[in-house]
Amino acid sequence: MNQSEFKKRRQRLMRKMGKGSIAIVPTAPVRQRNSDVDHRFRPDSDFIYLTGFAEPEAICVLRPGHDEGEYLLFCRERDPEKELWDGLRAGLDGAKERYGADEAYPITELEQYLPKMLENHQRVFYAIGSHEEMDLLLPKWIRQVRNMARAGITAPKEIVALDHLLHRLRLIKSKTEIKAMKKSADIAADAHNRLMQTCKPDMSEHRLEAEFHYRCALDDARELSYPSIVAGGSNACILHYTENDAVMQDGDMVLIDAGCEYDYYASDITRTFPVNGKFTTPQKALYQLVLDAQYAAIDKVKPGNHFNEPHEAAVKVLTKGLVKLGLLKGQPASLIKKEAYKKFFMHRTSHWLGMDVHDVGDYKVNDDWLCFEPGMVLTIEPGLYIAAGSKGVAKKWRGIGIRIEDDVLVTKDGNQVLSSNSVKKIDEIEALMNHDAER
Repeated sequence: MNQSEFKKRRQRLMRKMGKGSIAIVPTAPVRQRNSDVDHRFRPDSDFIYLTGFAEPEAICVLRPGHDEGEYLLFCRERDPEKELWDGLRAGLDGAKERYGADEAYPITELEQYLPKMLENHQRVFYAIGSHEEMDLLLPKWIRQVRNMARAGITAPKEIVALDHLLHRLRLIKSKTEIKAMKKSADIAADAHNRLMQTCKPDMSEHRLEAEFHYRCALDDARELSYPSIVAGGSNACILHYTENDAVMQDGDMVLIDAGCEYDYYASDITRTFPVNGKFTTPQKALYQLVLDAQYAAIDKVKPGNHFNEPHEAAVKVLTKGLVKLGLLKGQPASLIKKEAYKKFFMHRTSHWLGMDVHDVGDYKVNDDWLCFEPGMVLTIEPGLYIAAGSKGVAKKWRGIGIRIEDDVLVTKDGNQVLSSNSVKKIDEIEALMNHDAER
């Protein structure tokens, strides 16, 4: 992503902060996996959103209107010996030349420089609770500055939640961000299509998990958005099933909830399809109901509508359909009021999507649902889950779990389904899965 994009983001944030303020944004720490092995490093999303700097041990400092530099970066210095083992570093010069910092300082000298930077600032913008070490250091530094009052130096009087300003900016995606999210969705959608073509009875769930990751990595999305869910048969009724170690049976369906990261932007797609490539009559009835609910929910994604409207639309379609199929008894309006549908649909229909798979941004403001604006991206993911042990349910429905999820952009005139390249209609799925067999 071009450095001009990150500069625009910093400038927007600093305008909202105002003069006399300072923001401190640490990146994520390196996480240990086991013994002397670490997890692959992934920068903090707020930090990478503002800097594009992907190295660990770094802190971004923003000072609106400061003559000696508005954007400062603390980072690791160049070290040939360590770089021989762990890879190249940008260093202080690279932080300025490649990442646009006005000035750069060694991360090892943080406590020498940063307390002084707090002097004569009224407010500190910082996300309390996001970085354990900084949570302890910041109050100590403010006390140090406060003790210099007799020298005419003033200390910050407020610590303001950075999340409030920054996450509002992250909620509305720029054209550059939307392009990255569309690419992420295209990669994941193509991988989902490939899984439909690969799937066969007696195949292990983890074979499809591996195939998804492989296909995404081939298309330059080496990281997944989250651990993939590949749930055959009744495993699909476990919402966050991640064992992915069962053998898929002829006559069952498989639910695959999987997405990838491209340029730090996530996709989140779920598809459910028959293991043998042919829906049974009960599977087809339930699947079409979920698909109809998803279409109804997507239709509600447009500027001016509020965040809960897609969920309300999905619940209405699902409840009416469940009554028609005999899975619920009563009047739909009354059943919705009593939330009877939660026996089979127990989660929400949407969440924000962006750099994080459950992305930042408010859902309500002063108890009112947030209204959609162009540039917002969310998932639409209704489902039905009829556990194998469900009582009072006809045997033909038991053990069926279905979710259909797409990534949806709010546009000026309505919406765009970013993940539309992955097939989801019954006839399209069956045609794709049986293409080779029919030749």
